[in-house]
Amino acid sequence: MGGTGDMGGLTAVVTGGSRGLGLLIARELGRAGCSVSVWGRDPRSLEAAARQLRAEGVEVLPVACDVRDEDEVREAVVRVEGEFGGIDVMIANAGVIQVAPLEAQRTEDFRDAMDTMFYGALYPVLHALPLLRRSPAGGRIAVISSIGGRVPVPHLLPYTCAKFAAGALSEGLRAELGPQGVSVTSVFPGLMRTGSHLHARFGGPSRREYGWFSALASMPLLSMDAERAAARIVRAVRRRRTLLMLTPWTRAASMAHGVAPATVSRVSALAARVMPRGTDPHKEEGAEAAAASPSRLRDRLTVLGDRAADRYNQRRLRTR
Repeated sequence: MGGTGDMGGLTAVVTGGSRGLGLLIARELGRAGCSVSVWGRDPRSLEAAARQLRAEGVEVLPVACDVRDEDEVREAVVRVEGEFGGIDVMIANAGVIQVAPLEAQRTEDFRDAMDTMFYGALYPVLHALPLLRRSPAGGRIAVISSIGGRVPVPHLLPYTCAKFAAGALSEGLRAELGPQGVSVTSVFPGLMRTGSHLHARFGGPSRREYGWFSALASMPLLSMDAERAAARIVRAVRRRRTLLMLTPWTRAASMAHGVAPATVSRVSALAARVMPRGTDPHKEEGAEAAAASPSRLRDRLTVLGDRAADRYNQRRLRTR
């Protein structure tokens, strides 16, 4: 296995790399000397991300790939190998968020969450694994889970289920791949100011759900600066750390759930009782909910998150 320090000259893949946390991780990897392939579903967002990264001196290969589709993942790995000669680092970061009470969640919401955040991590890892095993530096993998992958969060049940599965995947991979010279880092972030509230999908009383979620995801005491989060993730991957809990809230919640799970469940149930209720299964994106229900108070509460959306390629690109 390679050392724990320099990553210069390595090749990295970041799924969900066209915006938000994935874009910032790609930038940090580029600053560390890696050539980076960013994967995403939207070609226009990918090109915008690639322009931003190239302007900062990062060697970047944008690849349009739906990580829910194993055939597309297989083709993407072949393309990266053809362009860069191999893969040394795989960051499984792609994600979706559906926010709604259980009665407004459909089986399709659970399936989409699992396809994106479990299979969307599994497929890239499995197809890149032969290249990771052959990496002269020793392959590195990071799976981005969530505090929702440690403690169930009300109104985020599809997301929570998929993040629990992703966390189990990363820990199982570590046990099996460690003896083969491939390190696996399990990352459990809490709320981060990435601007992702504009792409999350909200159901039930969608605009009320958007109100609480966007505010919490933007508040400085409750949410983490995304650039600092990306830097810590890349540092953990470079050092081959096995586990990274990104915020004190995440560590405290995880510890409390381990020590007193019944108490944590009661607290979650109390929170669920005061959250919005509704049965409408239709989901609308946060940007749509914000436009349909303008609020000066909410705008003040989400100002940091909205600024992050502008910086991290989260705004929808307008068509001509």
